[in-house]
Amino acid sequence: MTAIVPQFGIAENRTQFVHQLVQVLLVGFAIGMTRTVVPALAESEFGLERGSFVLLSAFVIAFGVVKGVLNFVAGRLSERIGRKKVLVLGWLVALPIPFMIAFAPDWNWIVAATVLLGINQGLCWSMAQTSKLDLTRPNQRGVVIGLNEFAGYVGVALAGIITGYAATLIGPREGLLAFGLIVVGFGLALSALFVRDTLPWAHSEAKSAAAAPLSTWEVFTLMSWRDRRLAAISQAGLVEKFVDALVWVIYPVFLFSRGLSLPEIGWVVGIYGVVWGGSQLVTGPLSDKVGRHWPNVSGMWICGAGVAMMVLGEGFIWWSLSAAVSGLGMALLYPNLSAAVADIAAPIWRGSAIGIYRFWRDLGYAIGAFGFALAANLSGQIEVAFWFVAVAMLASGIVLLIWGEETRPH
Repeated sequence: MTAIVPQFGIAENRTQFVHQLVQVLLVGFAIGMTRTVVPALAESEFGLERGSFVLLSAFVIAFGVVKGVLNFVAGRLSERIGRKKVLVLGWLVALPIPFMIAFAPDWNWIVAATVLLGINQGLCWSMAQTSKLDLTRPNQRGVVIGLNEFAGYVGVALAGIITGYAATLIGPREGLLAFGLIVVGFGLALSALFVRDTLPWAHSEAKSAAAAPLSTWEVFTLMSWRDRRLAAISQAGLVEKFVDALVWVIYPVFLFSRGLSLPEIGWVVGIYGVVWGGSQLVTGPLSDKVGRHWPNVSGMWICGAGVAMMVLGEGFIWWSLSAAVSGLGMALLYPNLSAAVADIAAPIWRGSAIGIYRFWRDLGYAIGAFGFALAANLSGQIEVAFWFVAVAMLASGIVLLIWGEETRPH
């Protein structure tokens, strides 16, 4: 029998592409369920001492370290055992998370649950993105990652809003338990039953590209310092996660202290996620036409400006507008940093390159959360956390402007 030659393109692989979009939507739901209720009620529900910004950030620091490492592992592992097995493993790890949050006696349980969440996100989100890149053509990478991040971060935003209302209606622990079990159950069942492994597509593309394989260390050094273009992208990815960590940890506490209800906090944080996710339907395809470099640089600066705006005004409308500005900046940079990595990396080591980029990027959760929490602790003012992140985004954008270059395939 003649082996089936994989076809490349979104239309040619429509069914599997949709399955992978559903996967990343559910992965977004999984992380989004911790975005509103957990930090806002850290003191009243989980016994965290008031003003303990570093302890409050501990769960995001743990998440960032674990997810970063698992991104690294997932990329290399998927090149050996296949994308699907890694995806299913990620959902199996997530099974205890809803129970740990629902029955947590103290904040340590939340940190432990977030460690498992980091493993889940590192394995599942990496595989959903890598699989879609396997299936599609080089001139569709902006579209692919735009759709991927749209699905994921709309999931994050909707989960924050839904769990905010659920906590108000049936209680915070009960709401998180019900929502979490539904999300993890669907993710595991759909990945096991309907998702196909896309590693054969990557192997087929690698044969036509005729690129030599690289060791893990070789790819790591390329991504981290040897290739200036990839190093510029990696540092930008790391710093932009400062913003998402701030939204996750500080925004709910800041807004709750200003008198907003849990549903209102869910909407402000949700607007950030919806604008971020929805705009990527435009910014991803746009980069396939105009390039990646300037959307990435301008996105860093616009996103940082939105962070600074949060502390320059008052009221639900102003905070929602500020969140939307940050979301727009993230939409410009987020899919296009990943697309630039895929542009440069050869198919045979693309999974590793994406995993290492995501290692550096998601390590930004830990570094950013520790940095802005320490700044807030030392100053005694929560507003300092916002300025720490805004300045970091400005500086990182300058580095990306100088070291980076255009990578879009012609």
